[in-house]
Amino acid sequence: MSIVRAAISQTTWTGDKASMLDKHEGFARDAAAQGAQVMCFQELFYGPYFGISQDKKYYRYAEPADGPIVQRFASLAKELGIVMVLPIYEEADTGVYYNTSVLVDADGTILGKYRKNHLPHVEKFWEKFYFRPGNLGYPVFESAVGKVGMYICYDRHFPEGWRELGLNGAHMVFNPNATKPGLSNRLWEIEQPAAAVANGYFVLAPNRVGLEDNEYGEEAVNFYGMSQIVDPRGNYVGELGSGEKEELLVRDLDMSMVQEMRDDWQFYRDRRPDSYTAIPRP
Repeated sequence: MSIVRAAISQTTWTGDKASMLDKHEGFARDAAAQGAQVMCFQELFYGPYFGISQDKKYYRYAEPADGPIVQRFASLAKELGIVMVLPIYEEADTGVYYNTSVLVDADGTILGKYRKNHLPHVEKFWEKFYFRPGNLGYPVFESAVGKVGMYICYDRHFPEGWRELGLNGAHMVFNPNATKPGLSNRLWEIEQPAAAVANGYFVLAPNRVGLEDNEYGEEAVNFYGMSQIVDPRGNYVGELGSGEKEELLVRDLDMSMVQEMRDDWQFYRDRRPDSYTAIPRP
């Protein structure tokens, strides 16, 4: 299909999981009513961003990648006829957890998952307390809207993974986030457009928004939203999301731009993997 209508959402923590699940179901229904064919939520969408602390009580937010939350939204995807990207806290086994995005096709089929490969462990991003590093590589899945890849938040600082997704065939990559003001502001402006241009695909990056002080009080992080969708030439598709309030962004993606960009700029032809000796070294 030449035109794909895509949606991403941004919101803050309501204070409980049940209302977050209901809110995101509402986003999906609103997106479908506007003709969206694919929908992606923010990182760890049904809970607070618990990485700001190291507290084992948040382990209870984890569940299997085919558990009740994914099953609920898989049924919703089938009902609405849309592809869904579900960023969850995955329990792979007792005490074994991953930061994961699950991809559900428009018929409700679970196509597969991506586990976040790069984990931060710095002030208020204590992710190595909660997650193991991903072990599934950089898979790309054929869906009702085309070839979809997934990356998650801190991953975006690593161009190698973006390239892997392109080499594996991605035409659109979803990068759900929980990112806050500070050193990341300028990176937020440039990383998604740079990845889109270098790899010739669409990048869709939802981010949390607002202050989660109902969970963390004075320690709360104020996420800056500004969710974005970027075309293969590095241009924003429509306006950025709000920096202060929740929002649903629905945009039309002209998928013919993937072929056009790759014809105009032969980055895949001209890359030199034989000359890259330091990159694969641990």
